[in-house]
Order: sequence, then structure tokens, then C-alpha cells
Amino acid sequence: MLKKTFLRRYATLSLAALCLSFPLVSQAASPSLVTSGELTYGTAATFMPFEFIKDGKLSGFDIDLITALSKKLSLKPAPMSMEFKGLIPALQGKRLDIINSAMYINPARAEQVDFVPYLKIGSRVIVSKGNPEKITGRDLSLCGKNIAVTLGGIEESQARTDNQKCLDAKKPTITVLTFPSATDSAVAVAQKRADAEYLSTPGAVALLSEKGDTFETTGPEFEAETHIGFAVRKGDTEMKSLLENGLKDLVADGSYQKLIQKWQFPTSVSIF
Repeated sequence: MLKKTFLRRYATLSLAALCLSFPLVSQAASPSLVTSGELTYGTAATFMPFEFIKDGKLSGFDIDLITALSKKLSLKPAPMSMEFKGLIPALQGKRLDIINSAMYINPARAEQVDFVPYLKIGSRVIVSKGNPEKITGRDLSLCGKNIAVTLGGIEESQARTDNQKCLDAKKPTITVLTFPSATDSAVAVAQKRADAEYLSTPGAVALLSEKGDTFETTGPEFEAETHIGFAVRKGDTEMKSLLENGLKDLVADGSYQKLIQKWQFPTSVSIF
């Protein structure tokens, strides 16, 4: 009897020691942060209505989203503004925890970073009010025209693809004019330096709500299944899981939908 009692106690002690030696699988590992207690994110504040400067402060859907998400994660949001082309190198160099800059997800970028999608959006062709050049959308009517796009953004690659289509069709080339921001591209259209601008659908909604007397859209929305997401370092599963779980909480408590409504995005942008 004494021997059986000893064996039971030994087994209990051994199990306890084993649990102390090896963490439970259900305990998620915490990601490594640039600064403890902060979520350092990179953003190029040139893409209205996602991230832009208003009255000297960062504003936009993405800024509101990361603020709400950081609160859920008990972290302080710490923005680091830079040019869009510098975001991925800064992330890879561990100067950032994540990229929060309406980054379009495409195969080339997916080879460099991992993504946590949070919206899907399309794009529109923006022209001057009255459409003086009679552009009918993202088609061969753009051949021979000047198209304003954001430098390094998805719009630039779209315009260069369209230029090749014009060449293949033996049509005049598209002149692709690159600008630091979508706002600069819109100014170029307003000043007749560009005939059209490629702009995200939410961006087009924001632009027309403010300057509907200056601009209009032409043709249907295109590439409407494009996803945008937070970018994390390749293989950083801890940060990826943290963001995914935080987003689930924002969706569950209604915060995500409230932000979509606040920024007057079409309901089609939601992926949850």
C-alpha cells in the first residue's frame, strides 16, 4: 500500500515537472517588437482616404483601424512615416513591426513579406468633369493619353500594363505620369497636365464627395477583387497570428464595420 502511494505521488510530481519544462501548446508565443509595449508601423501617408495628413496629423481608415487594433492588443500605436518604396526594406531591416499602408497584395510582394488581409477594393478611372477627352474607361480609349498614377503603387503597374496593350494594338502610347501621392495625381488632372488618374474605389468616393464639381469617374470599376493587408516579415507567424486575432475581435464587436461606414466605403470592401 505504501509503495502504491509513493508511485502515485511520483507520477504526479513527474507530470508537474514535465508541464513546467515544456510550455502548453495553446499558449501563443509573443512576437518580438521593435519597442516593448508599442506596435511600430510604417505608413506612406499619401493615399487618401486610407492614410493622409490632415491638419498636420495622420488620418484615414488605416490609421483608425490600427489605433483600434492596437488597443485590442494592449499596445501603443507608433507610426513611422516614409516613402512607399521604403516600407518593405524598413520592415525587412526590423525597423518596423508591420506595414500599415493600404498595401495591395500581389505575387511579387508576397515573395518578400507575409500578409494579413483586411479589405478588398477595386479601382476607377478619374477624369475632369465633363470628360473632355471622351475616355470610356480602362480600355484602348486611353491610348495616346497622359495617365497620372502614384509612384510605386499598383496604379503605376496597371498603367504600364495598359500601355503595352496599346502598343500591341498598334495604338499611340500612354504617357505614364508618376506623382508622390494620389492627391498630386488628382491635381494634375484638374490642371489638365494629365487626362486621367487611376484611383482606388474608396479614394474615388472620397474625391467625388469633396470635389464632384471638378472630377467624375468613367467606365466600370476594375480589378475589384484586389486585397490589401498588413504586411509582416516573412515567416513572422507570431505577429501574423496576433493581428489576425485582433481583427477577429474588431469584427466581432462591430468596430470594423463602423470604420467602413465612417469612411463611406462601399460594402463590397469587407472580407469578413
